[in-house]
Amino acid sequence: MNTLTVDLGERSYPIFIGNGLLTRSDLYAPYITGRQVMIVTNTTVAPLYLEKVKSALQGFQVDEVILPDGESYKDLKTLNLIYDALLEKQHNRTTTLLALGGGVIGDMCGYAAASYQRGVNFIQVPTTLLSQVDSSVGGKTGVNHPLGKNMIGAFHQPKCVIADTDTLNTLPERELSAGIAEVIKYGLICDKPFYQWITENIQALMKREPKALAYAIERSCQNKAEVVAQDETESGIRAILNLGHTFGHAIEAHQGYGQWLHGEAVGTGMLQAADLCWRMEHISSDELTALRDLLIASGLPVVGPADMSTDDYISRMLVDKKVLDGRIRLVLLKRIGEAYMTSDVPKDLLTQTLTAGDKLGLA
Repeated sequence: MNTLTVDLGERSYPIFIGNGLLTRSDLYAPYITGRQVMIVTNTTVAPLYLEKVKSALQGFQVDEVILPDGESYKDLKTLNLIYDALLEKQHNRTTTLLALGGGVIGDMCGYAAASYQRGVNFIQVPTTLLSQVDSSVGGKTGVNHPLGKNMIGAFHQPKCVIADTDTLNTLPERELSAGIAEVIKYGLICDKPFYQWITENIQALMKREPKALAYAIERSCQNKAEVVAQDETESGIRAILNLGHTFGHAIEAHQGYGQWLHGEAVGTGMLQAADLCWRMEHISSDELTALRDLLIASGLPVVGPADMSTDDYISRMLVDKKVLDGRIRLVLLKRIGEAYMTSDVPKDLLTQTLTAGDKLGLA
């Protein structure tokens, strides 16, 4: 097991990464303040891992709420099921919520913890690659609105993150690819040597070789922890973690949540961002093509939905948390390994990127 730390002063917390961690009582107990634990999971994960986690929580009052699975259920209606369970089981202000699942469960459980009785503790137990490398770390929580992704939420840090790599053995191929998109993101925005490592080891990652996956998870979490420690509430540098997300969120919202996995939309969004960077002469055509090839090798889509027009993209991108004074702000690359935020994007170049279709990344 490897342990990283998200350095937030008195609210710092550990990230435990390794195999066989789900049943480790010693990892949970120090971060449970009262006697009550509410496990929040879904219909896919519960049959696989719920009993294992419960076995590690003997001595506590353990209750669970099992939500329907999928991004389409990441809404206020489903969120209310968590509050219902907490109230019906009379959980008090010392309760600890435990998110057992992927990014949707982590985000919803975290927001329930942030808002139940004005804030209670929670623990992240991510079971997908995407949640292990990204969404479980950093305290972003929330739910979707039909007009925009994650528009209702709060910053609420977990007490710890327990990432058991054994859970990746049951992960569908599509979900694995979605997680690799976020791994690639870290190399692009702040870690060029890691990006090079990914390009050299993508087949090992796709084959789920344990050492490769463990290294990718640890390196990704380390990169995110360092960024979050500098800017917890995304008032500055943390925004670079959203490379490709403005494009990707537009795809998700337009297509209907759950039609495209988050990582799939982010992967295409990163290529769109990179295409724009090439047009702005920040990266070379060879670098753009290499990224496209890497995304294809990862099993990710590299072309946006055929039914999305430029106007569809723009209207969705204008409903984004980064929009300021009606101007779209994008995370772009100065070069591979260095990202920045800007609202100074030439409209004609953005339009060219959005209309490139199947020529995207084939400069």
